[in-house]
Amino acid sequence: MPGGNDRDLDPVKELKIRAKLLHRGLTRGEAAALARLRVLPELRRASDENLSNHSGELKRKHCLAVVARECGFPSWEHASRALSGDLQITEHGTLLYGSSGVLNHWFADYEEARAAWSEVRRAGAAYLLAYKRDFFVTGSVFVESLGLDPDDPDWEVLGWDWVKPKDTSARSRLYYRRLMAQRR
Repeated sequence: MPGGNDRDLDPVKELKIRAKLLHRGLTRGEAAALARLRVLPELRRASDENLSNHSGELKRKHCLAVVARECGFPSWEHASRALSGDLQITEHGTLLYGSSGVLNHWFADYEEARAAWSEVRRAGAAYLLAYKRDFFVTGSVFVESLGLDPDDPDWEVLGWDWVKPKDTSARSRLYYRRLMAQRR
């Protein structure tokens, strides 16, 4: 099976671990952990002193919301659904878009993106990915810039289509690998 043991490549579990580490940092009063809270709209304008004074009141659910936001998802629930393979979601977060100089073909409509992807795919490697509510067609160089292997067998299992994958567990494994690449 491509990707090995699915349980070992669980992106939801990885974000829960990150939330646990953040929570631990908050209870210790670490400045970096406190600063990360500012991704939450309700804490964006809070002073350092205010964050520090109330850090003991923060629960794991707040930390889950932080790590979800850091991945570009609007909430923990949404991140959990997306990372678990829920095909009903329409917001795909920002995990699949790093900083690279690669020119991609962007679309607001999935069907247009899919048609363009099919055309490009005939000429070679092409990947249909998502960023928030938009879609883009890209190549191997961009996939490598994300820290992912463009030749990973899970791309074929996925069908090279992130939005409507043939196999959602392949997408979850690739999400996990992307999260791991961000840690490096």
